[in-house]
Amino acid sequence: MSAWIEMIDDKDAGDDLRDALALARTPHGTVDNVMRVHSLRPSTMRGHVMLYRAALHDDANTLHPWLQETVSSYVSLLNGCAYSFANHWANARHLIADEKRADAMEAALRADRLETAFGADEIALLAYARKLTREPAAMTEADVERLRAAGYDDGQILEANQIIGYFNYVNRSLNGLGVTTEGDVIGYYAENSVG
Repeated sequence: MSAWIEMIDDKDAGDDLRDALALARTPHGTVDNVMRVHSLRPSTMRGHVMLYRAALHDDANTLHPWLQETVSSYVSLLNGCAYSFANHWANARHLIADEKRADAMEAALRADRLETAFGADEIALLAYARKLTREPAAMTEADVERLRAAGYDDGQILEANQIIGYFNYVNRSLNGLGVTTEGDVIGYYAENSVG
């Protein structure tokens, strides 16, 4: 466990925190530092878990999971959040399931040269993510219209908006509290996943 503030270990948790930790457990059976950093305030841990799952792991989402994870990774790169990028690019890479393609995509994201590895519809979504992350006050209805023109329906636009908003929140939380991946299992789909 590593952060600039205290994080309470399972063995030292009171009843309220134990309940929140149970909710926050990963498929690996662990509680990642992104959630454990809330251990001094279990109510924010619960809220964070629910927001994360609603944004990225809801059965109603129709954006391809690899694209959701790619948007998550791009926002994290734009924000300089090594923690979220490490976890969510591992997820995207797993879901892309093509190392050569994933390498090209990662290089394009890192260089902010999206046209070298992504299709026009994907570029439109990533450009929306970039603008909303870097210039939120400059957003206009035309930004949403461009997503519709690229083939996204309003539900998918909302999904993307919530993923982008979530990662802007969590990147700032992680960077602001010095949270690292020390002791975490990297990626939701890690090989030692138990389910």
